Amino acid sequence: MATSIRLDPAIEQRLDHLAAATGRTKAFYLRELIANGLDDLEDLYLAEQRLIDVRAGKSKTYTLDEVEKHLGLAD
Repeated sequence: MATSIRLDPAIEQRLDHLAAATGRTKAFYLRELIANGLDDLEDLYLAEQRLIDVRAGKSKTYTLDEVEKHLGLAD
């Protein structure tokens, strides 16, 4: 999938420097950033959305005791 993005000039300059210094393409480093950073972004933004849903009453939470009972782990 081809896509395009606008980068801040300072970031683009750093990317250009890295690519030139290592002989790799800018596209290589952008793919690496996305592949390695997507897990963190998912964690952050999905957790943030979950908190919003909980506060809005759209999602239920459970105590540790409730979970243990449900799983048959209660003492």
